[in-house]
Formats: sequence, C-alpha cells, structure tokens
Amino acid sequence: MPEKTDLIWLFFKTSGRVSPGAYVLAGLFLLLAQFFPLYQFARLEPGTANSQVWATVFWTVVLISTWSSFAVTAKRFHDFGKPTYYALISLIIGPILLLILACFRSDPGPNRYGRHTNSPAQA
Repeated sequence: MPEKTDLIWLFFKTSGRVSPGAYVLAGLFLLLAQFFPLYQFARLEPGTANSQVWATVFWTVVLISTWSSFAVTAKRFHDFGKPTYYALISLIIGPILLLILACFRSDPGPNRYGRHTNSPAQA
C-alpha cells in the first residue's frame, strides 16, 4: 500500500522518475477521475442544482488533474533523461502521449533526475 507522501509525490511533484507501468496506471487514474464527474453531470437534467454541482466538481477535477498529468509526464520524461519542459506537450495531446510514452523503455541505471525509477530525486 503506497504511503500518502508517495501519492503526493507521484501526482503533484515534478522531481524524480517514473516507470512506464506506473505512468500508465497514474494516467488512467487521472482519466477516470475526470470522466466520473463528467458522467454524473451528463446524466442529470441541465440547469438543476445537482447538475451545477457536478459541473463545478468536473472543472475542479480537470484543473487539478491537468497539473497532475503534467507532473507525472515530467517524471516519465526524466526517466529517459529529458528535461521537465518536454512535459508541456502533455497539455496538448495528453491521452495520446499516455500511449506513446508507455512504449519507451527507461534509461538503465541512474541519470541526472534520480538514481531509481518510481522514486523522487535525491538531493
């Protein structure tokens, strides 16, 4: 069971590296987190109080998950030695990039972004 700090690091910090498997699972979780409030909103009558609440929840989740997607993608790029700014492309083609980056192998051994994959960079 991951610790709370591990999940905060995975979804909100840009330091360290992440493996293809962890990247795909995190990306799928973020997509599900976005689709659930969208589904709840879509099944309600437009203009009702409940639909307003779900619309607000949806946009809040989209804003938070956009940053999380950027952070996870930055760590994925770090895993094969690329800088953080490469992750900006995730803001444009996020779900497609999820599939593409899952196919690349990690750099073996340490690189300038960390000694191990699936862990924050050590100072």
